[in-house]
Amino acid sequence: MNTIIQNILAFSVLAFAIRFLVLKFVWKPKKKTAKACGGDDGCGCH
Repeated sequence: MNTIIQNILAFSVLAFAIRFLVLKFVWKPKKKTAKACGGDDGCGCH
């Protein structure tokens, strides 16, 4: 029984690590190019 729980936890951690790496380095969402010009943030729209 202890081995089964250990395997489940190990595979869960491995799946989480792989998901993190894929989201961090492979799948990059589109960044918003339009920024709100609220103040002096150097956006050049004033």
